[in-house]
Amino acid sequence: MRELVRPSRLAPGARVAVVAPSGPVPEERLQAGLDVLRGWDLDPVVAPHVLDRHGAFDYLAGTDADRAADLQTTWCDPAVDAVLCARGGYGVQRMTDLLDWEAMRAAGPKVFVGFSDITALHEAFANRLGLVTLHGPMAAGIDFIKNARAQEHLRATLFAPETVRTIASGGTALVPGRARGVTLGGCLCLLAAELGTPHARSSARGGLLCLEDVGEETYRLDRYLTQLLRAGWLDGVRGVLLGSWERCEPYEKVRALLLDRLGGLGVPVVEEFGFGHCEGALTIPFGVTAELDADAGTLTLTEPALL
Repeated sequence: MRELVRPSRLAPGARVAVVAPSGPVPEERLQAGLDVLRGWDLDPVVAPHVLDRHGAFDYLAGTDADRAADLQTTWCDPAVDAVLCARGGYGVQRMTDLLDWEAMRAAGPKVFVGFSDITALHEAFANRLGLVTLHGPMAAGIDFIKNARAQEHLRATLFAPETVRTIASGGTALVPGRARGVTLGGCLCLLAAELGTPHARSSARGGLLCLEDVGEETYRLDRYLTQLLRAGWLDGVRGVLLGSWERCEPYEKVRALLLDRLGGLGVPVVEEFGFGHCEGALTIPFGVTAELDADAGTLTLTEPALL
């Protein structure tokens, strides 16, 4: 697990592109998110197909080719400083093979933000582009639009990353201890689904693994974790940060499973770290070296997430 290249922070007037690589985007929420970005003195532009809906599969924001074209075009546009996803849902895995990764690598580093289904792109950006990405609120997400903590933590990360070198979540130790490694992770079901694909990393070895999910029954969470364990993907992981488990079964049941599946790794595990599908979600940079203190509930970055 190597530390990745950090993009430059944003400054007032920076142009940010909004794309929809997964599910369809409600127009009123998109407009509200654009207003937030303008209030940060940013210049948001909307990719052409963000408000599209696939003709046959209404859970997709337009065709695979159009969603891929939006992402690639905005990423390769030298006038764009950051690319923000509008929402998650489902669809990234259908379009990642359509991207020209050589062209995207040649475009150079820039900020990329998203979570949930965007986990597959976090993995691809790390594996194919070698870039730090931000696991954080999305431009048309309820949390981004309405929650002050989520907004301010993302804003600080984008504009003044040195002010959020230590992320204090209020989380508690499921397994006590301290560990140092490179951050990675995202939505548990997507990490399991990415196993064996050409854009995913082969292992979390040397990493501080961030896990969360939404709307899953406990037996399905068990299946995902067991798949990662059986595949050897968790071998050598240095520590685990557990985020939200919104709309899953009662947390005590989920907690027992997490301890059962992860407690035997012999590494620190912190629970309720406050990222993912939860109110006031924190922004977690992926691809940076950090130290986890499970007892204190803190993640301290060795360097700011962005240059």
